[in-house]
Amino acid sequence: MPKITIQDFLRKKTEKKKITLLTAYDFPFAKIVDEAGIDGIIVGDSVAMVVQGLENTLPVTMYEMIYHTKLVSRAATNAMVIGDLPFMSYQASVEEGVRNAGRFIKEAGASAVKIEGGAEVAEHIRRMTKSDIPVMAHIGLTPQSIHRMGGYKVQGKTEESAKRLLEEAHITEDAGAFSLLLEAIPMGLAKRITGELSIPTIGIGAGPYCDGQVLVLHDVLGLFERFLPKFAKRYVNLKEQALTAIKTFREEVETGTFPSEKQSFK
Repeated sequence: MPKITIQDFLRKKTEKKKITLLTAYDFPFAKIVDEAGIDGIIVGDSVAMVVQGLENTLPVTMYEMIYHTKLVSRAATNAMVIGDLPFMSYQASVEEGVRNAGRFIKEAGASAVKIEGGAEVAEHIRRMTKSDIPVMAHIGLTPQSIHRMGGYKVQGKTEESAKRLLEEAHITEDAGAFSLLLEAIPMGLAKRITGELSIPTIGIGAGPYCDGQVLVLHDVLGLFERFLPKFAKRYVNLKEQALTAIKTFREEVETGTFPSEKQSFK
C-alpha cells in the first residue's frame, strides 16, 4: 500500500469516501495504527495530557513534538504523518512558524503540519504552503486558546460565532490549507462548512457530516481516564487489561511461578 498523500485526502472528498485519522505519539502504537489502515496520524500536542500527564496542551515544547513525531514517522509506512505545531511555536511571527513547521518535515519525517487558528494564521498557512509544507488548519475549539475561550467549550453555537467560523473556514482554504479540522462545533454548522469547501473537513466533536474523523488514540483505547469527551468513543479498555496482566506478573513472581524452566536457560 503506497504512502497516503494530500492528493489522496482531496480525492476521497471528491469520491465521498470517509477519511480516518488517529493521534499517536510513539513507535509501537503508531505501527498498530498504520497496520490498521488509518489514513493519517496526527502527532498531537495532546501528548502533553495523555502521555506527559499535564493539565492542558500548553506546556509541550517543539523539542518534544519533534521527538515524538520522529518516533511515529519511523513506524508509519502508509499513513500520512501530521505534526502538530505547539503553543508559541508560531504565534510570535510568521517566520518562526514557517521555520518550526519546516522542522517537522526536515527533522521529524512528517508529511504535513497542523496549525490552530483561522484568520490570524492565514499568512502562516500561505507562507508554509509556498514553502512546500502542506498544512491542515484547525478551527472551532482550539485547545491552545483555552484561556481566551474560558475552557473547553463548544464553539459556533450563536449565529454570530457560526458566521465567523464559516468565514474562517473559507479563509484557511483560500490561504492554501489542504484540509480543515473542525473541533467541537454543532454538526449543522460542520455540515455547511463541509459542503461549501473544496478541501476535506476532519471532525472531532463536529458530527457525522465531515469528510473524515479523528480521535485521540488514548480515548479510543481506554488509556486516558481523567475524562472522556462527549464526542469521543472508547472502543476497548486497555487500561483494565494491562492492569490485570501486570497484577498477574506480580503474583507469579511472588509465588515463584515465574520464571519457570521454560523461561530459563540450561
